[in-house]
Amino acid sequence: MSLPDPRPDCPLCPRLKAFRDDWRAREPGWFNAPVPSFGDPDAELLVVGLAPGVRGANRTGRPFTGDFAGELLYSSLIEFGFATGRFDARIDDGLTLVGAAITNAVRCVPPENKPTPEEINTCRPWLIDTIKALPRLKAILALGKIAHDQTLRTLGFPMSRFKFVHGAIHTVADGLTLHDTYHSSRYNANTGRLTPAMFRDVFTGLAHRLGR
Repeated sequence: MSLPDPRPDCPLCPRLKAFRDDWRAREPGWFNAPVPSFGDPDAELLVVGLAPGVRGANRTGRPFTGDFAGELLYSSLIEFGFATGRFDARIDDGLTLVGAAITNAVRCVPPENKPTPEEINTCRPWLIDTIKALPRLKAILALGKIAHDQTLRTLGFPMSRFKFVHGAIHTVADGLTLHDTYHSSRYNANTGRLTPAMFRDVFTGLAHRLGR
């Protein structure tokens, strides 16, 4: 069983398609397509990010792989038993997720890492289908406010129902919780908005929730 993903030549967002095509012309050896979800179809944990980075997942074809944002995320997944192997920022590093999966609210790389509201809405059906495809799902980790808001909309809640707060845990359905964290971006790390200790605290809560 694989997780649902848009087709590699998805045309639904003209601006994003044009940006992908531009990078394909510049870097024909890169992935340059909607980045598929990655992980275990029996996942109890789903990590939801914002969108692929232009030199990260857009290059490698795996979420949070190839740029700074994945370093803290994957090291935490390994530490808390949600992954095995060694993360080496490349798709052939042998890393495997265990009881976890990773996806993005927007599957294509956006210019300046800023998708428009219309692009976010257009990509929502893929998040809906991904959540539906995970029958054992118990926790969703939202990396940042956009991922938080998109997850709420996917689950049928208004954004006002649950406020994004780093470290917050929201019960969004019977047996399903939404966990908030600041995004593991280089900017948040460099400014001290998100420290490794803060991120580890979030994963400690996830591990407790999932019996790890």
